[in-house]
Amino acid sequence: MDEKSVVTAYRRLSRQYDRFFGPVFEQGREVAVRKMDCNAGDRVLEVGVGTGLSLDHYADDVEVVGIDVSPEMLEYAKARVNGNADRISLALMDAQALEYADNSFDKVVAMYVVSVAPDPKKVVEEMKRVCKPGGDLFIVNHFSQGRGAMASLERMVSPLSKLVGFRPSFPLDDFLEMADLDVVETRPVNAFGYWTFIHARNKAS
Repeated sequence: MDEKSVVTAYRRLSRQYDRFFGPVFEQGREVAVRKMDCNAGDRVLEVGVGTGLSLDHYADDVEVVGIDVSPEMLEYAKARVNGNADRISLALMDAQALEYADNSFDKVVAMYVVSVAPDPKKVVEEMKRVCKPGGDLFIVNHFSQGRGAMASLERMVSPLSKLVGFRPSFPLDDFLEMADLDVVETRPVNAFGYWTFIHARNKAS
């Protein structure tokens, strides 16, 4: 995986993304935003906002900043901002090198991002850095199965990761060890519980 491969993959996917991945991933988006339990005035960073499918789920009194590495995906997200430009902003940005100061956000969320990024550890480190100490981190992502036919399939298609734009073989235990998260909750989401929602508390620096 590298950034060029990711950008190229999502350039191809951007036009059809909502059709194919909108309904499939919707429960995960709904769960993430509901579990965020935002208060009025909270400032939220959504890493990998994509086409903006999650934006309608946020309350009107929450400030949302959405970033993505794909300009094509962001063009579709802009249409979803509509008349909410006073509280929703979008930016073209690499999740591995966020252009925000330390402790800038009350909550940081990454939905369907960490298995896409060339360096997932750097993404999580950046999420922690820009989140206030004691704030909340949320991740929704596919994590590979430990065994069985699905695990074999994931290993089989791993060499195609550059083409499909994500990392099929991505064990949850390995990710949690690498990310060093103070986990509050995990739960399966989406069809067959094949994806995982993670809520973590940002450790005080």
